[in-house]
Amino acid sequence: MSLPRRLRAVSDLHIGYPENRSFVRDLCPGNDGDWLLVAGDVAERYADIEWALALLSSRFARVVWAPGNHELWTPPDDPVQLRGEERYRELVRLCRRLGVVTPEDPYPVWDGEGGPATIAPLFVLYDYTFRVPEASTKQQSLDLAYEAGVVCTDEALLHPDPHPSREAWCEARVAETERRLAERDPALPTVLVNHYPLVRAPTDVLWYPQFAQWCGTVRTRDWHLRFGAATVVYGHLHIPRTTFHDGVRFEEVSLGYPREWRRRGPVPNPVRTIHPADDLRRMRSRRADANHRDRRAATGPLRWPPTRGQLA
Repeated sequence: MSLPRRLRAVSDLHIGYPENRSFVRDLCPGNDGDWLLVAGDVAERYADIEWALALLSSRFARVVWAPGNHELWTPPDDPVQLRGEERYRELVRLCRRLGVVTPEDPYPVWDGEGGPATIAPLFVLYDYTFRVPEASTKQQSLDLAYEAGVVCTDEALLHPDPHPSREAWCEARVAETERRLAERDPALPTVLVNHYPLVRAPTDVLWYPQFAQWCGTVRTRDWHLRFGAATVVYGHLHIPRTTFHDGVRFEEVSLGYPREWRRRGPVPNPVRTIHPADDLRRMRSRRADANHRDRRAATGPLRWPPTRGQLA
């Protein structure tokens, strides 16, 4: 009996580490029809990104990629010295040569186990609005991060060219992505795939809260509701776990650095199976339970025999 086609997800492969490259080399589908969602940070160097996506696209029926901040870096030792928007567009061209779906392509519809659902890879960056609570401006938040010695390497290697700043690039990406999402088929639930969490709450568990400002934007805080998400897939935090926000399942699917995944065991296993139909049923059940509790709270405890008002 053949296994059902599954929708799988992973992120933050960081194959510059030999142990992580070995993990990717051994990563195979359970079924020829499986899809793989890759939520960014495959690698920093162009050649490594190409190697990993070419390998995965040769094994999985379809690979869907959303860029992370590491793919957008311009490391000084990378022969491909493109910056900012130009680097991103070159990565999109690479993916298209390999048959990998990007945020610039039509959103595919998953019709295997748990489908149908629209798979929407996103690229929205961040704009420093997840700043530390005691800071009222971006500059104050950055100053506190520098004082604490917690500064993302993006400040040196992620260039926003031709945009005047990373937050300006983020604003442009948010506007374009909202337009694309609004044009999707509203009859289908979505699986939103983004490198960063769409809401701030997952960053509350960061060991260094100053790092949250490089983890997303408040502009996306209601996208899981506005755009019919059954599931949100993300990475970046290197804290693989499942959380629920407004009843919607959020899956953090990072592999992360070897020093991190070794704490969880000798063999990394971050790949998750995404089942939109189950997540949609669970979400509706949670909301129905919440509505029932709200109605009970509004009417007071039921008594027997019921009063005329309770019967109504």
